[in-house]
Amino acid sequence: MKKNKRLLNNIIFYVFVIGLGVAMIYPILWMFASSLKPATEIFNNAISLWPSEFIWENYVEGWAGFGGIGFATFFKNSIIVTAIVVVGTLLTGSLVAYGFARINFKFSNILFACLMATIMLPVQVTLIPQYIIFNEIGWVNTFYPLLIPGLMGGQPFFIFLLIQFIRGIPRELDEAAFMDGANKFDIYWQIILPLLKPALVSVALFCFMWTWDDFLAPLIYLNDASLHTVTIALRNFMDSTGATSWGPLLAMASLSLVPQVLIFAFFQKNLVEGISTTGLK
Repeated sequence: MKKNKRLLNNIIFYVFVIGLGVAMIYPILWMFASSLKPATEIFNNAISLWPSEFIWENYVEGWAGFGGIGFATFFKNSIIVTAIVVVGTLLTGSLVAYGFARINFKFSNILFACLMATIMLPVQVTLIPQYIIFNEIGWVNTFYPLLIPGLMGGQPFFIFLLIQFIRGIPRELDEAAFMDGANKFDIYWQIILPLLKPALVSVALFCFMWTWDDFLAPLIYLNDASLHTVTIALRNFMDSTGATSWGPLLAMASLSLVPQVLIFAFFQKNLVEGISTTGLK
């Protein structure tokens, strides 16, 4: 009796999980399938995932871009911005986290409280002051407003995540290295940083996804079409008069997911490990 009840519970659980998974992945499948449909069929036959005719021209037309700028330029811009932000966030964010977690300095508690407070601030609150500052120093319509914040300490959430991980690393390792003549930077670079690998992978993945998908910051700061990232370029396919090129738009939207899917697939194990641990195993 108990065995049958356990089997029934398992069946119900897996049916629920599979149904939930299908519901979550269906929009992505619909987007990819619609990118291969004729324009007249995208919304007239929206439920079906199988195109009556495969229109690969949507990808050709979408990759050609608009205004004489190919979509390869937009992908290049997104790759440059994302790569620099990720690398900068890993280096500066881990260094700031090491300072908070391992070094006792004046006003450290006050600064940590300010760090935690910034996590709670919506980005819209700081958007206007930041725009005024960047405009005054001539950085609007350049990549600097997108890059410099990541190179100056990263996002507070990532710093907090790294702080919690470093606090789980035994201080005896620092003391042993100090007895061998290592200074604070040597301890950070040779002891702490290698042990931060699981957390750094998690930070890199989240930072990559958030930066790659960022729409608001490029929309505010980038005016020149040749500097636009993928998210802004996708928006430019839409016309307020209703003449939206849905086929090329969905085709390029599908391509924009490829880097995220590949990176998540390769580093999924490290992502789970980084989130689930707060110190050494």
